[in-house]
Amino acid sequence: MNKENDILKWFEGEISAEDIKKRYPNEDFSTLEKLGFYSKQLEAPKIDAQKALADFKSRKFNKKETKVIPLNFKSFLKIAAIFVVMLTSSYFLFFNNTKSFETQIAQTKTLNLPDNSEVILNAQSKLSFNKKEWKESRNLELDGEAFFKVTKGEKFTVNTDAGSIQVLGTQFNVKERDKYFEVQCYEGSVSVTSNQEKVILTPGKSFRVVNGDVSLVNDFNAENPSWLAKESSFNNVPLWQVINELEIQYDLKIDATKVNTSKTFSGSFTHTDKNIALQSVTIPLKLSYKINGKNVEFYNYETK
Repeated sequence: MNKENDILKWFEGEISAEDIKKRYPNEDFSTLEKLGFYSKQLEAPKIDAQKALADFKSRKFNKKETKVIPLNFKSFLKIAAIFVVMLTSSYFLFFNNTKSFETQIAQTKTLNLPDNSEVILNAQSKLSFNKKEWKESRNLELDGEAFFKVTKGEKFTVNTDAGSIQVLGTQFNVKERDKYFEVQCYEGSVSVTSNQEKVILTPGKSFRVVNGDVSLVNDFNAENPSWLAKESSFNNVPLWQVINELEIQYDLKIDATKVNTSKTFSGSFTHTDKNIALQSVTIPLKLSYKINGKNVEFYNYETK
């Protein structure tokens, strides 16, 4: 909104062209300058009262006159204001450089980036980048989970709230959920920076942060993350994180207040059958559950 306000102030002459170009050096203001020029041509029509009176007196009323609807001055100003607002909105519509992709619950999406890198977004995730700056700097913002197949080229950076990942050309998975951050390398090497700690991952290596603390993770030998095959796998992961993933994949609300959600879980659950998925998580942990629509309650065997 600050940019929009500055643009409107520039239209009204409150900010000079030099000042607004300094504030937004990466923007193309040639189009805005054209819009400003044409908007200034919208001036209220000047009326010669004496000439209008003389014309009125000289009319011959035996002819049918064409009906003319006068343009009220206030109406004209309203139309001019609407025109300027429409032009400004068009600028932000056509010159917004941010490209965003988003998935909903139980949805995945495959994306091709401008450099032909491939990204597969897991459920309830969002990815965005600046189209204009892409050639000089391959930077993306991720909220959620995604698997990347990066083509070789300039440095490729994935930024999350929990840390950043840099590569040149490789395959890796990034998962950034509430209080949980994990990066797994499947090909090449990955540089991960989180909480002022920097590590280099090679194939089969992982980096995980849970509740702000770095956790040790066993090596893996999979070629791809399991969620690409509609299955979520976990290796010594807190139950609350497993529950979070169940909610995302099945659009559930799970009440786990009666169980210890800090206990760890190693295993997997399918994305194609809700009851089998719930059993896959609860049985190994000696838990049970009951379902009421989209609401699920976890409890210990002896507690109902």
